[in-house]
Order: sequence, then structure tokens, then C-alpha cells
Amino acid sequence: MPTQREMDETRIRRHIDKIVEGIQAKDLQALKRLYATDVVSFDVEPPLQHVGVEAKAKNWANVFMFFEEASYEVRDLTLTVGDDVAFGHCFGRLSGTLKDGTVTKGMWVRATFGFRKIDGEWLIVHDQVSVPFDVQSSRGVTDLEP
Repeated sequence: MPTQREMDETRIRRHIDKIVEGIQAKDLQALKRLYATDVVSFDVEPPLQHVGVEAKAKNWANVFMFFEEASYEVRDLTLTVGDDVAFGHCFGRLSGTLKDGTVTKGMWVRATFGFRKIDGEWLIVHDQVSVPFDVQSSRGVTDLEP
């Protein structure tokens, strides 16, 4: 019989799967349900932080404006789960067909998630997406693969 922590890890992994599904369906409402109302997001787009689920949803809406069809791939998801908080990290890649018909394989980013169990449900309270930075050129490095 699985322990509570094992069951919680399974639930959190399913939560990440729902992010992938929400992106592929371009379903903002489904994505919003995965985040705490007061989520703080350090996304790749300015400003330095996006506070609240509506700000996070606006980021996804901006992405969806560019894509006719979108997909998201997650690799190497690692989780650490406590009683009511958890964190995880992975690599993610957004790709698909842009509205102008261009097919893009996208770029790999690093993603970190902070979860809190709120009323028995695991929700994302913090996320951060980043690309490595080349100090000499002052540019992000976007051609790396896991």
C-alpha cells in the first residue's frame, strides 16, 4: 500500500501533466485551476515577477496568441514532497505551429515549482522559468538540450 507521501507525489506528477494538457488545449481556465490565487511567478518574460493567478494566466494568453497549435514537453521531473509543501524541478519545452504556419521545435528551459497543499489540494504557489546566461555576451543560451 502506498504511503501518503507516495500518493501526494503521484498527485503532483498528475498536476504537472495537467499543465501539459492545458497548454496543448490552450485552456486558460484549466491552467488557472492549477495555481494558488496568490502565485508568484518568475517567468522568462518581463517584469521580474508576475503576482497572482490572473497575471500568470495573462502570460499563457500571450503565448497562445502566437501558437495555432502548442505542445509542451517535460523531462527529468524531480520532486521532493513534504506534508503540506513540495518543490520540484524539470526541463520544459514549448513547441508547435505558429499562427503564420511556421513549425518551431522551441527551446528547452529550466523550470522550478513550489507547491502548497491548500484545502487538501496541491497548488502551485511559485514557479520560475529560466534559460542559462552567457556572461561574456550578456545573452541567454537557448540552444541547449537536456
